[in-house]
Amino acid sequence: MEKTNEVKKETSARKPVRVGISIGDVNGIGPEVIMKALSDNRILVDCTPIIYGSTKVFSFYKKTLEHQEFVYQAANGADDAKKGKTNIVNIWEDEIVFNLGEATEKSGKYAFESLEKATQDLASGKIDVLVTAPISKDAMNKSGFKFPGHTEYLADLAGQEEALMLMISPTLRVGLVTTHIPLKDVSTTITADKVAEKIKAFSASLKKDFGIQRPKIAVLGMNPHAGENGKMGQEEQESISPAIARVNGEGLLAFGPFPADGFFGSNARQNYDGVLAMYHDQGLSAFKALSFDEGVNFTAGLPIIRTSPDHGTAFDIAGKNCASGDSMRNAIYLAVDVYRNHQFEKGITDNPLVISERPNKGSDRFRDN
Repeated sequence: MEKTNEVKKETSARKPVRVGISIGDVNGIGPEVIMKALSDNRILVDCTPIIYGSTKVFSFYKKTLEHQEFVYQAANGADDAKKGKTNIVNIWEDEIVFNLGEATEKSGKYAFESLEKATQDLASGKIDVLVTAPISKDAMNKSGFKFPGHTEYLADLAGQEEALMLMISPTLRVGLVTTHIPLKDVSTTITADKVAEKIKAFSASLKKDFGIQRPKIAVLGMNPHAGENGKMGQEEQESISPAIARVNGEGLLAFGPFPADGFFGSNARQNYDGVLAMYHDQGLSAFKALSFDEGVNFTAGLPIIRTSPDHGTAFDIAGKNCASGDSMRNAIYLAVDVYRNHQFEKGITDNPLVISERPNKGSDRFRDN
């Protein structure tokens, strides 16, 4: 019996996860990195890719890039997707005019439509996770997209004010307190409440999504030298340190604030499970310098699982067959891993053993004489 249960568990663990992939900007490197990430059929053991876009786009790129290793089938919808195959759901039938390397209203429209259909299927349970290829915010805005990026769009759909943006690599996890806002607005946005909220969300994600039971989080300062006791700014003393003290009082393991340059320039990051940066470039510049081409953008704190490559549309190299598919491949695998972590947690917490009351009769032998 035990052997049978082990076989069932292994079979369940290897069941392919339905991965919805939005196509991103068709004039950028999105289609190219999708093709390269899925060209090795071994990935199909772990997932069933469902790309929301157009077979015409991938036919064009296969020919342009001479990339015949990418094999796919057209699907009428996510319900029609075949296991062991890469599936493309045609969202539009237009004859596309490609302007490689340019952010156009048309390319923004296609990216928006792809994202909308993928999120609809995610909400209705037709796919398990979402992986988003890079978009051009300029092109998306031209098509009516009113958000700074994917993270804010997905948070709005979930009915939340915001989500936590994480950058993940095999050796580093970086979270952001603020994301797509001007640098001049960072100091007024950072409050003790906001920093504490982000630390809690980061800790919860490390536990639930990554299986780390007692995560240690390093919190960076905002100013040079972490403010140097107020000589270079008050944010550390007024907001960041009080937030750290507050969450420590609630049992979380948060430390800092640390000067960002010295922290990333040393091996100190190896002592922590995650690093919380105050603003976009503070965290992402260091992350991409250390982990470019293998990092993944992960949206934490939402009721859905979404990942993406850690790079943008890279219009300057679009159509030149020199983009790496590694970050997209890692994004797919991370989404699969997080989904399985959630399923495992659900499995061990469902139907807990009910402890019944001690019976009154037939228990005399357990009493002292």
